Amino acid sequence: MIKALQQVGEYVLLMRKALTPPTRWSMFFKQLVREIYKLGVDSIWIVVIISIFIGTVIAIQISLNISSPLIPKFTIGYTTREIILLEFSSSIMCLILAGKVGSNITSEIGTMRVTEQIDAMEIMGVNSANFLIMPKITGMMMFIPVLVFFSMTTGILGGVFASHVVSGMTPASFEFGLQYYFNPFYIWYSVIKSVVYAFLISSISSYFGYNVKGGSLEVGKASTNAIVISSVMILLADVILTQIMLTK
Repeated sequence: MIKALQQVGEYVLLMRKALTPPTRWSMFFKQLVREIYKLGVDSIWIVVIISIFIGTVIAIQISLNISSPLIPKFTIGYTTREIILLEFSSSIMCLILAGKVGSNITSEIGTMRVTEQIDAMEIMGVNSANFLIMPKITGMMMFIPVLVFFSMTTGILGGVFASHVVSGMTPASFEFGLQYYFNPFYIWYSVIKSVVYAFLISSISSYFGYNVKGGSLEVGKASTNAIVISSVMILLADVILTQIMLTK
């Protein structure tokens, strides 16, 4: 318990040090562009692939489990849309990105720590936390809505594909279900959640990488811890944000 409180305190102090105005904005924007490409653009392919297959599987499984003639067929499209918009494209996708992006951030900063590059920056008077961490947090929070839109679009397209090739549902009824009682707020709800998750992933991963002590083995352990803690915090934030934004 004491160690956990100590880590929380260290995390808050690190974020206070990192989230300050950059001394050189030109250097910050260069770093920001690199981080957006490295952490965001390079993640598009995995988001698209996973979303297509999961959207297809969701539609197929709902079709197989709705066999009652009393339930209209458009329910398949409606339910698929709700699952993708409300949870999959934000929460589940960010849990996946916590493994890919979080380990990348932790290993990069952790390697710089164990090779004493961060110590050299501090000796030269550079705010290493601000220089290394703030572009990663900003880049993730800026690009994560793009990944969410990609996930939503490709997930629904996967469901549409399933409606063309699987018996038990028709494309017309599936498309009607996609439009049935559509609430545009759900899109913004997913985007807002994903931005919060992006901050959690990037900041927690940066904390574990920045505070690595030892060698390459400790960097690996820090990456594992960062993924686990990020995933737990995403699930906790999901519960809190759902309670705040959807309950009346």
